[in-house]
Amino acid sequence: MKIALACDHGGLALKEAVKKHLAAQGHEVEDFGTHTEDSCDYPDFAGAAAKSVANGTNERGVVICTTGIGVSIAANKVKGIRCALLSDLMCARLTRQHNDSNMMAMGAGVVGEKLALEIVDTFLSTDFEGGRHRRRVDKVMALEQE
Repeated sequence: MKIALACDHGGLALKEAVKKHLAAQGHEVEDFGTHTEDSCDYPDFAGAAAKSVANGTNERGVVICTTGIGVSIAANKVKGIRCALLSDLMCARLTRQHNDSNMMAMGAGVVGEKLALEIVDTFLSTDFEGGRHRRRVDKVMALEQE
């Protein structure tokens, strides 16, 4: 799977761990940065990753900052993105099954590395259920047209 990955300075160490983990599983990872611990602006990186998912260059996206809140808000401003802020396995599974989320966000200050990798694996391996959930996702996406 082709996966967009991005972070700000607060998420750099976790992003690098996720990147290594995904590459070891055979995923193709496009890293949108940041690449240093210098203070930076999360919308620059999360927005670029989200645009690559929205335009189909990447199939899914993972964005990380200290809390996950800023990058999730930024990603969700891109038309076509459904980015869920995740900190547990149940929500990682359900956001894919029920919301067909195409991006996920995490907080490096909220989840440890081991849990973060499990969340990523669950998010990437879970399929959308469709059915009644398709109708709901369609209604959510229609809000972008208003």
